Amino acid sequence: MNWKRSILAILTILSMYSVFFALSHSLGEPQVQAQLELYQTNLILNASSWNPQQENISNISQNLIGQNPLSVAQFSYEKALNLTSDSLNKLAENEGSIVTETPRQQLKQNIAKNQEVIEDLNLKLAIITAEENNLNLANTYLSKISDQNLINTLNSIWIKREDIDSNAEKIINNRLEGWFQLKTLERLYDVENNQVKLENILDEQQILAQKAITTLFALSLIPVFGGVIGFGILVFLLTQLLLKKQDSILAINYNKTWESPWNWETIWQVFIVGFFFLSQVLLPIIFGVSGFNPAVLDIKGKALYVLCSYFLMAGGGLLVLYLSLKPFFPLPEDWFKLSNKNWYWWGIGGYLVAIPLVFLVSIINQLIWQGRGGSNPLLLLALESQDKFALIIFFVTASIAAPIFEEIMFRGFLLPSLTRYFPVWGSIVLSAVIFAVAHLSLAETIPLAILGIILGIVYTRSRSLLASITVHSLWNSGTLFSLFLLGSS
Repeated sequence: MNWKRSILAILTILSMYSVFFALSHSLGEPQVQAQLELYQTNLILNASSWNPQQENISNISQNLIGQNPLSVAQFSYEKALNLTSDSLNKLAENEGSIVTETPRQQLKQNIAKNQEVIEDLNLKLAIITAEENNLNLANTYLSKISDQNLINTLNSIWIKREDIDSNAEKIINNRLEGWFQLKTLERLYDVENNQVKLENILDEQQILAQKAITTLFALSLIPVFGGVIGFGILVFLLTQLLLKKQDSILAINYNKTWESPWNWETIWQVFIVGFFFLSQVLLPIIFGVSGFNPAVLDIKGKALYVLCSYFLMAGGGLLVLYLSLKPFFPLPEDWFKLSNKNWYWWGIGGYLVAIPLVFLVSIINQLIWQGRGGSNPLLLLALESQDKFALIIFFVTASIAAPIFEEIMFRGFLLPSLTRYFPVWGSIVLSAVIFAVAHLSLAETIPLAILGIILGIVYTRSRSLLASITVHSLWNSGTLFSLFLLGSS
């Protein structure tokens, strides 16, 4: 083994350890999907108060919110409560094994945060079950809240319906928001027989409900309409493949490989040094030594940090790719080809087909992981951010920079390079699995692998990086759009 391979072996060990550690850590982390479900649940609760005059509009709203929104809301919040309670128990179990001060402080902060979340979930479950007239269960949830003034206030409004504190309105406005606030105020004014305030709060509920209905409809546009169209395209392509076989659209370039003048060592070098080592070892060390802590930044600062760190990673990765392939210049034909005939149709069609496939796989994936397995931290930042500048930065990062860099690396370089050793279909699957693992979230591995396979099929058939970049960009843009709508609700 020469010195180059020795260094590569050391970097591989360091990189794979970091990847394994990140994946293991994600196993105990909640998915962003769990928070998305609560955001959507709150939208459904808000929308449930709507009373449109037209019957056809009422039917549409009923289809959006379902037959029993309170039962759905109770299930979602109980699921979130169980997940958070499990996380708190695991954190408490680990507390005794921490010996250094900084991790111990971080662990205590996480425990305190989980305790706050649990109290908030108990509070909202108390109101949901009280609205369902399940007063015994509501009282059980109320008993788990630490704020005695809040317990007394809600108990007097929802359960006893008497002896209401004069500061009840102020307490409600300080601790509750959205449907939970308005429903509790509605019950308060009803008990107090304050008709003026009661009418005002009912009007406010209608305004919030109409907004929620509009948001739910907008959220359903991409998955429902895009999914139906995508499913139709998929059925057409598979039917044509069965009937026309070699002359079908999916058979285009299906077995055409690339001429690869480099061997496995170059492939290994590019991805270990230019992707995993750079992103998981080198950049974290640089930021750690500098003393820079992105956690103290506001949302704009975090958005800029994400963008800058991604550009550093992408720039370094592309530099390693260039230097690794430079001895083989000029490259054979078809390498890193941007456009080809009908590349845009492949891009749009690939995105539409990805919607129903990834959605179905995600449902199965949820059953497997039960809300665990972590998620991309960028999703949570985008969900919680309503700052326009930050959202633009997130869009540039996720919908422009990431598709370009990742498609060059995974579809432009890795997939074609693998065709030297594997058939095209095997190269598509293997590159998709590596693509999924590179996102460092166990819960997202299967859906991202399916997306990676679709990206690989689009690229191998179209022979255009612009086609796979389009699919990738549309996918990330659709995700950000949904997060923005949910976060603004």
